[in-house]
Order: sequence, then structure tokens, then C-alpha cells
Amino acid sequence: MATSPDTVDSGSQNERKAISALYRDPSPDRGRPATTLPQAIPSGDVNLNAVLYAAAGVGPHPTVLLLHGLPGNEQNVDCAQSIRRAGWNVLAIHYRGSWGGPGTFSFVHCLEDAAAALSWLRATGLQSDLRIDPHRIVIIGHSMGGFVAAHTAAAHPEVIGTALISGVDLGRAFGRGSTDDATNVDDNIGVSAGLHILTGTSPRSLAHEAHSQGESWQLTSYAVRLADRPLLLITSDDGFADEGVALANATSRCGGATVSYTHLADDHSYSNSRIELQKLSLEWLATMGKPMSCDT
Repeated sequence: MATSPDTVDSGSQNERKAISALYRDPSPDRGRPATTLPQAIPSGDVNLNAVLYAAAGVGPHPTVLLLHGLPGNEQNVDCAQSIRRAGWNVLAIHYRGSWGGPGTFSFVHCLEDAAAALSWLRATGLQSDLRIDPHRIVIIGHSMGGFVAAHTAAAHPEVIGTALISGVDLGRAFGRGSTDDATNVDDNIGVSAGLHILTGTSPRSLAHEAHSQGESWQLTSYAVRLADRPLLLITSDDGFADEGVALANATSRCGGATVSYTHLADDHSYSNSRIELQKLSLEWLATMGKPMSCDT
């Protein structure tokens, strides 16, 4: 569909404004300043520890649900802050049983926790004091959080866009039924190194859980249900790039016309590309509009 010059100019202005959030604070709003609010998100029989980075202004504001990985050593707080400066709220959660939170950690619980956080955002959007637009919610996930983002968005068509940053295919990474799977999990969560970040689980039990789900937890299994909305895929030199490429190709094959893919030559935490990572995210969010329909 052709775009008018006005549409192009508007889009360019939005992107320029978004990029300025990398280096410039927005004009202060003394009546509705930006705030950082701890939240307790009900999920299962516990409350998840969470933080809402609430954008300045009357709103309601579009909102990002930000999901960390396994176990979440990289929290992507710099991304949360720049996204907020661009006018979005950001809700960052800790899955149950992680980082001192209550409950038992498992992959299934992570999926349930993300769904609970999404439900909380949609219900809480009716409360004017938090200024959340319940109809404009995007999910961004890093590493295992990318898998959780894909799973959650695929099950919830009301999510208007999804971004995977080094999204991990749990089936391929930890669920092959190999004796190395538990070792691969341990490399991430650090039990052998003396770390105690996750509660009520072990590398072996997580590997078994991933293996028990088989192909249903492969990233490409979500392609059909993600193809009707904007999808951002960012990969790095961390060994998971092939999975991002496979999802991009699978989504495109089913008609996904809004797939954006970028590869950065960096590690899994994007330690040397934090500005570029934020820039890509901000540019993508600036293009966000109404969900498109797709015949699958």
C-alpha cells in the first residue's frame, strides 16, 4: 500500500523523536512526571516482584512488557529507561522463584507469569493513575525471555507487536534429551559456580522440562500466530542466531510483511552494543501502529 508524504513525514518525525530518547530527557511534566513504581503482580499463588517505569504525561501511554532471560543477569534497565523517555511505560517482572521472589521456578511458570503480567496490564490500564493504554501493549524479551515473549504473544492476539533479542529456542538449546543439556542450563544459571538465583529447581529438572515439551517449544512453531503483527528479531554471535533467522524466515513464509531482522556482532548480553540495541528497539517502537490482519 502506498504511503502519502504526510504519512512518511509523520513516521520520520516519530523515529527522530524516539532516537532522541537515547541522549535527551523529555521536557519535564510537573503535573504528571515520570515515576518508578514497585508492583506486586498476582500469578499462581504468589505475587511477582515487578517494576513499572511509568512515562511522563497524562497518557494513557503504550506499554512494553519487558522479559529477562535465564536467570536474568542482564536486566536491560538501560532499554527500559530509554523506552520510557520515548513515551512508553515499561513493566519489568521477575518470574516466580527468581532473584529472591516467592514460588518455584520453572519454564512453565515463566509462561504463566508473563501471561499474568499481560492480564494485569490490561486490567490495570483502566486505572487512570498508572496511565496504561490496555490496547497498545508490546512484549520485548531477551534470551529465554524472547521465547516467553513469542509464546505469550502467539497466545494473545491483542498484543500489538513482539521483539526477540537473542531469543532462545528452548527445545533446541536445552531439550534435546542429551546428557549435555543439564550442563548447558547450568552454564546459564550458575549452580556449579555457587550462585543461588533460582528457587526450587535444578539444571537437570529444567533440561527435562524442556525435553518433555519437544517441538511445541520451538520458536518456529509460533510463526503463523506472530505473522499478523510487527515482529523485531535481533541476534548476536552467541550461538542462537540461527534460531532467530529460522523464525524470521518461517514468519515471512506465512505472509508476515512486518518482520525486522538485525544481526549485531556481539555477545549474548550485547555488552558492546547497548546504544545500538536501544536504537533498534526505539526505531521499531516508533513505527508501531494498529495490528494488521493476515490470512494463514
